[in-house]
Amino acid sequence: MMRAALLCFVIALSAVSSKAESRNSGPDCSGKWPTTMALVHLKNASLIDPAQVNSAKTKTTRMASQQIGDDLWHQVYDVEFTLKSGESIEAIAVHNASDEECSMTGVEVFVVSKKLNAQGE
Repeated sequence: MMRAALLCFVIALSAVSSKAESRNSGPDCSGKWPTTMALVHLKNASLIDPAQVNSAKTKTTRMASQQIGDDLWHQVYDVEFTLKSGESIEAIAVHNASDEECSMTGVEVFVVSKKLNAQGE
């Protein structure tokens, strides 16, 4: 149920933010606050050992950014950590940011346990 709600939220936020993307998509915090906090949350949940992360292969992609104030943006990032073993752990990080500060709020982190293709597999 929680995953379905998150998916609906991301789709709705993406649709709204695509219009804003043409004007200004807000700060790009990729590789900064959402990435760092996703790693901390995953470590605290004993899902990842930071010493085993190949940081050169870590990918953070902004999926959505919606302006919610004069200089405040609600953002969603996909963060993929590649381990030295070759395995990867993926998470969705959600937070608010401003043009001056990526850490306007804490980060909610959702672990991606499985990706489905167009056929639902």
